[in-house]
This record gives sequence, structure tokens and C-alpha cells, in this order.
Amino acid sequence: MLIWVCGILLILLLGGWVVLNHKNGRRYQHYSRLKMEGLRLRKLSPPFLFILEQSKVSTRAPILFFRIQRSVQKIHGLRYSAEMSLLFMAECLAYSWIILIGGSLWSMGTADPIGVLGGAFLSVLLPVSMVKDLSKKVMIRDQDIVMELPEMLNKIILLVGAGENVQKAIVHCVERKAEDNHPLYAELRKIVGDWEGGHSFQQAFEQFSRRCAIQEVSIFTTTVLLNFRRGGNDFVLALRDLSRVLWEKRKAIARTRGEQASSKLIFPMVVIFMVVIVLVGAPAFMMMNM
Repeated sequence: MLIWVCGILLILLLGGWVVLNHKNGRRYQHYSRLKMEGLRLRKLSPPFLFILEQSKVSTRAPILFFRIQRSVQKIHGLRYSAEMSLLFMAECLAYSWIILIGGSLWSMGTADPIGVLGGAFLSVLLPVSMVKDLSKKVMIRDQDIVMELPEMLNKIILLVGAGENVQKAIVHCVERKAEDNHPLYAELRKIVGDWEGGHSFQQAFEQFSRRCAIQEVSIFTTTVLLNFRRGGNDFVLALRDLSRVLWEKRKAIARTRGEQASSKLIFPMVVIFMVVIVLVGAPAFMMMNM
């Protein structure tokens, strides 16, 4: 009976994917051209994109969808964020689909229901872990930006104090970090690109703040936009006050990361301690038995 159930499940999973991919594969070809790193199952995604579109996941599960979309926006930008969010969700479904197929094959080969049950459990657990991992990447990105922001701000203060204007100071900072993949300098390069494309200073900074969506970056943007027209000592003093606040934020993040790193070492230390106890205690027990 179990083998029949697993066989029917395999036919539904594989046959359903083949049919949907044949009918809707070309419809979602443009999704494969989206620049989104970390996706390994793009070729399997068209049927799952069709399922997500027909189920109207953005309206029936708005909290989940907008949570994923916000994370995608921070990592990959505002453009095509809705399509990228659907592509990420299709990737999660593709992994679940593969796990269910593997569990069904395991149960057919061993006549044990543990394969199907384990596959069903993992097919739910894996997408949840992928969403949490995406949120963790966003958190790390935000922390990296906040930690680098005061150092970049000090460079701007020095350059402005030396006679440069704010725009040239930012361009100089970007040029010095031309090969750096840090998220802050990646966003600053977009600001420079906006200026070269004809955007005003204020528009470029507002878009920069919107893309980062971090409180500290919003404060930095507001301070610059309110004071850059004044120039001179007033502008430098405003940036110095902000720099002191940001350095305190950087210290707090560094302290938090240090505590997290030390907490991760607890389990390996316990394992090593148990191994040492066994190595030391085993000869003693052996001598007592003798």
C-alpha cells in the first residue's frame, strides 16, 4: 500500500511539473535574466512561479510576501523587487519539491514511511530556514553599513575641512574604494551614478536613504541635506556630532557580535571538555576493573 501511495505521489509531483513547465515555461523566461545571486534552481522555477501567481500569494499572505520583498529590496535593490521575491519563493518551493521526491523514492525502496514523513517535514522546514537566512543576511548587511558609516563620515569631514565640497568628497571616498564590495560603498556608487545621470544632490541622497532603509543612514542623509548648503564650520560641526553618535553605535554592534561569537563557542568547548574527561577517566576506570 505504501509503495502505491509513493508511486502516485511521484507521478503527481513529476507529471505536474512537466505539464506546467511545458505550458508556462516561456512565460517566465524573463525571470531567469534577473540578477539575483544565490539561486541554484532557476531552471526548475517556472511551474512554481505559475503556482504562486495563480494562488495570489501577495494578497493571501501579504505579511510573508512583504517581509520577503523588503529583504530582497535591501539586498538586490528596489527595481524588480516583486519579481525577485516571487523568484525566491519559487526557489523555496523547488527545494521542497526535490525533497518530497527524494523522500518518496526512499520509501519506495525501503517500504518505510519514514522517507515520506521526513520529506514532508523537511519540505516545510527548509523554506522557513531559507526565509530566516535571508533575514539574517539583511541584518548583517545593515550592521556592516552602520559600522562602516562613521569611518566614511570621518573621511568626508577631513575632505570638507580641507576645502572640498560634499559631493566631491563622496566621489573621492568612492574612488578610493572602487574595488570594495562593501554594501555601503556599493550604495554610494549608485549615488555617484545618479549624479552622472542628471539627478540632483537631494534626489540622489533621498533614494540612497530609501534603498538602505536604516535609521542611522536616514539621520546621516537628513543631516547632510539640512547642512550642506551652509558649508564651512557649521556643516563640519554637524557631521562631527553625528560621527560621535555613530561611533557609539559601531561599538555597540561590535560588542554584540563579540558576544554572539563567544556564545557559538560554548557547544564546541563542552564537546572538547567531554572528550578530555573520557580520555582522562577511561584509564582510571580500566585500572579499577583490573
